[in-house]
Amino acid sequence: MSETGDQFAGTAARSTKHNPRLDEELEHEVQGMLKAERGTRAEEWREVEPQAEGDPDIDSDPQGTLVGGTPVGMDADAVVRRAELARWLDRADFPSDGPALVEAALDHRAPDAVVDELRRLPEGETYVRIGDVVRALGYPTET
Repeated sequence: MSETGDQFAGTAARSTKHNPRLDEELEHEVQGMLKAERGTRAEEWREVEPQAEGDPDIDSDPQGTLVGGTPVGMDADAVVRRAELARWLDRADFPSDGPALVEAALDHRAPDAVVDELRRLPEGETYVRIGDVVRALGYPTET
């Protein structure tokens, strides 16, 4: 057999795992999701229930404070900055010096603000963990 328009080595262009009727049913099931740009379910009871009026908003930080508090010796801003630095640096990036951490952050496609902070690191020092980086940048740390 040879290659022709819709066929390759004697097989049809459609799926070979299902029959054509089942292929059409499966295609019909995903049409709602493709058109609505959200998940749809065949059975309504499987849908996620919407948030009820008066329920706490679990997606946001209440009154701009961290749930669970902050470590002694740190403020909420320092916790957020430390978390943002740690988000863009992996354990595999340590131990490293400042320029190597800048390169690692760029490799991880970190935002410019994070890269600029890492560029402030003093020359000639080796950092073993994110805590060392935070202390070198002058952020408060837990006591």
